[in-house]
Amino acid sequence: MGTVYSPSLLALLFLARVAGLAVAVLVLIWALAFKSSFLTPSLSQQDLLYAVLHPLLMVIGFILLSGEAILVHRWLPGSRGFKKLVHLWLQGVALGCGIFGIWTRFQGKDGVVANFFSLHSWMGLVCVSLFAAQWVIGFLNFWHRGEGRRVRIRVLPWHVFLGLYTYALAIATAETGLLEKVTFLQTMRNVSKHSTEAMVVNALGLVLALLSAFVILAAVSPKYQTIQTKLLYSDTTTFSS
Repeated sequence: MGTVYSPSLLALLFLARVAGLAVAVLVLIWALAFKSSFLTPSLSQQDLLYAVLHPLLMVIGFILLSGEAILVHRWLPGSRGFKKLVHLWLQGVALGCGIFGIWTRFQGKDGVVANFFSLHSWMGLVCVSLFAAQWVIGFLNFWHRGEGRRVRIRVLPWHVFLGLYTYALAIATAETGLLEKVTFLQTMRNVSKHSTEAMVVNALGLVLALLSAFVILAAVSPKYQTIQTKLLYSDTTTFSS
């Protein structure tokens, strides 16, 4: 009995790629075209570089790459071992970007304590810590040949749940960061609520929410649709007509 990719899955993968591209474009526009928003009188040019790198690393490096690692099992051809290897490396690069992205916030004049006070910062630290633990567990249970099959089977549901939960937490953390930044700009710098920058940031938050929906739904959707199921559906439709 033949199998084909589910049309709904293909549509979700396409929408996830479009949303991911839109997120990358919007965060680049925000970070590069509105650099003055990341620069305060107390910051040096080196501090400005760290401030601009933070959203780029956390959104493009951490969120987009970790989302792509989730989708690898949905679209990448090849053996299961090859898919697991690509998944592992993409998650590893995303983890490196996340760690470096947090490190950029601890650099500069204000130091660690001054940058670790908000809900956004707390959620970010928890998210990257969970992600690191998830990566280590995934490596030990799904890549290391010495682990038993029974252990891998027991860990798999928790690995999938924690992976999707951590990804959703990363999206939520990014949303709180965007809200925090826009609130600061509007209250401290009198930036208009209808300014171009506010619209860019709001659009970025909206597309991030859409991206998470597409990625998570694609991850839990059936990968294949049997030809027999398609024929039965067609026969039922014809009979009903």
